[in-house]
Amino acid sequence: MDYTKVFQDASAVEKYENVTYAPDSYAWQINQRQRDYLRALVKREFGPRAPVQHDFACGTGRAIRTLHGMVREAHGYDTSEEMMTKAAEVGSHAVWHKVPIEGPVPEPVQAGQPVLVTMFRLLLNVDDAVRDRAMAFAAKALPDPNAGLLVVENHGNAGSLRHLRARRHDGERWFAELSHEQIYRLMSRHGFEIVERRGFSMITPGLHQNPLARVADAAVRRLPGSDQYAVNVLYAARRA
Repeated sequence: MDYTKVFQDASAVEKYENVTYAPDSYAWQINQRQRDYLRALVKREFGPRAPVQHDFACGTGRAIRTLHGMVREAHGYDTSEEMMTKAAEVGSHAVWHKVPIEGPVPEPVQAGQPVLVTMFRLLLNVDDAVRDRAMAFAAKALPDPNAGLLVVENHGNAGSLRHLRARRHDGERWFAELSHEQIYRLMSRHGFEIVERRGFSMITPGLHQNPLARVADAAVRRLPGSDQYAVNVLYAARRA
């Protein structure tokens, strides 16, 4: 809940959009890699039947912009009016829906199937109650295996190089980790089965400015099984 309240502040939203995701930054480069993967995934999984995208915790609409032209309709859901205003300002094309921080699980708009639910940069920094609420929303939007896909991001894999910093950051409120097993258990609890997993960076932001580290990252992340140790991971899932 504290994490969601951060982005009620316009200056935090500006920093997120223009500093965290500044061109050639660590987050920006990961976003470019994710964009290529997601567009290929949608083309492969949905073919000519363009899905409706429901982007939960949509923020400034980065996942929505990633799939412009690949979905027939997009809906963004967030607790922050400031985030959704910025999303529209920077050219994210969607219908925006403000949801309460607490209370009943929000209802996805009934816009037909197939459906693609996306959740980016949410699960890591929130508590279990918020994670369960988000997954319950996904379960409402995807009631059965044929309804479509859920794509979730974990940008702090506990089995990655980032874990070496855990002791140094022990007790800091914004340093968190999630293991693959925790993601699997969360999804399973809500009736989802992971069908694909993909890693996007083997190095941490601190190594991003090192040219040799970036070359090594480019080589290693293409090796089979490297997603096990990637810092940033996407999981694609269906209802079981």
